[in-house]
Amino acid sequence: MADHSAPDYELDETLTLETTEQFRALFEDTRRHIAHLLLERAATITELARTMGIPKGTIGHHVGVLEAAGLIHVVRTKKVRAIEAKYYGRTARTFLLTSRAELDLGVAPDFFLDMAASEFASASDRIAEDGVPIMSTLRYARIPDERAAEWVLRLGELTQEFASDPRGGETTYAMLAAFYPTDRPHLPDVEETR
Repeated sequence: MADHSAPDYELDETLTLETTEQFRALFEDTRRHIAHLLLERAATITELARTMGIPKGTIGHHVGVLEAAGLIHVVRTKKVRAIEAKYYGRTARTFLLTSRAELDLGVAPDFFLDMAASEFASASDRIAEDGVPIMSTLRYARIPDERAAEWVLRLGELTQEFASDPRGGETTYAMLAAFYPTDRPHLPDVEETR
């Protein structure tokens, strides 16, 4: 049985994206999909093209953009019939975005929420027949700032655990975590009277 631990090469845990070139490289659908696939394992341009159903030349272009931006690199090579195949991998497991993404590219703060909402709606439409697990919820809690900071760390750890799970099965699942302050009003605390 194949080892599906992800990925099959060494990479940093995080890379903070700081340049316009990095933002532009990652905020394009095909390149974002390539970066996602490379979290599973290193892959050649041919493997990526076959998996995505896109011509090799197009994938080669997108791989070049990601490589030039420092988001992926060649992690190993292998001789295949007198040709050296290059296997690409990510430079980091997680790419951290800064507020410059919003300024430099006009990326909306809810970019990932919009993308996830669209995917979730699509999955919800077909879920009744497939029987695969799906869930969403929204909760509110009035808590101190210190506890809020603890929740952010815990959610970050949970998403890292999810992303690091051994690969397997036939379905790619998504987890979306968001933690944010709201303008929702709340009742005043009840003063204890004796």
